[in-house]
Amino acid sequence: MKDRSPLRPQSLEDFIGQEKVKKLLKVALESARKRNSTLDHVLFYGPPGTGKTTLATIIAHEMGKDIKVVSAPLIEKKGDLIALINSLQEGDILFIDEIHRLSRQVEESLYSAMEDFKIDLVSGGGLRARNFSLKLPQFTLVGATTRLNLLTAPLRSRFGLTCRLELYTEKELCIIAKKNAEKLGVYLTDEALKELAKCSRGTPRILNQMLRRVRDFSVVHEWPVIDAEKMRTILRELGIDENGLNRIDRKILKTIAETFKGGPVGLNNLALALNEDRETLENIHEPYLIKSGLIVRTSRGRKITEKGLKIIGINQNNYLL
Repeated sequence: MKDRSPLRPQSLEDFIGQEKVKKLLKVALESARKRNSTLDHVLFYGPPGTGKTTLATIIAHEMGKDIKVVSAPLIEKKGDLIALINSLQEGDILFIDEIHRLSRQVEESLYSAMEDFKIDLVSGGGLRARNFSLKLPQFTLVGATTRLNLLTAPLRSRFGLTCRLELYTEKELCIIAKKNAEKLGVYLTDEALKELAKCSRGTPRILNQMLRRVRDFSVVHEWPVIDAEKMRTILRELGIDENGLNRIDRKILKTIAETFKGGPVGLNNLALALNEDRETLENIHEPYLIKSGLIVRTSRGRKITEKGLKIIGINQNNYLL
């Protein structure tokens, strides 16, 4: 018996949130189907865990095609890219995650593959060298990145659709939590759903990870219903406070407040002080802290807000920013 239920939605209709992106995709998908043509190349960007991979698999499902998923660092040379695309059938989807991490050589080879479905190659060397083009199957590239600023302009311009994914609202997360709890065989009260959604950092990925831990507690303690009090108990066991902050979040706030006198502090200095990876801070923790109004990002760096000071128990009246 399978222990893990699939939580990813399989269609745009089942996908909760990202309404603007869904509307754009619905039109593009219907147009491609009516024209019996491949879908334009699609670029998704936004915070981690907001649905980029899920939407790529939905695109393949809606088009009735297969999808091949690969992380950009695994495509080390032009030959790897050619092998990937040649393994596709006409109209299939190639999903490249972390597309901003493609090497320059691979990226430049991708230009003609995206535009003309061919790649230029050189055979032989010296005076015997000759250029020829390798024809590729027509495919749709779906790229995903959390760092749009690191994509070169030539690569960005070759995507027909560019879609920004946003953090989810608590209302949207409650709907997702209720649907996925049912799939996992766990019953949560409405108040418990709200507690879980509040602590999910605006991302379904984190919500689903915590929901599986809730399922574990429910099974071990034989709780038929998870109410708000039980949910708060579970969240405390997971190191998450009543504000939805984990240990690293609180450490970030205290470091800005105490080590850097409230800021501003640059991301590199903050990462060094915390002994944490810069990209983890910028992509995982910072978006939620900014969305929650606990820090602000200025031209000179990050600053803690009055609300952030209160969260860590510092009275602004007795604190010099």
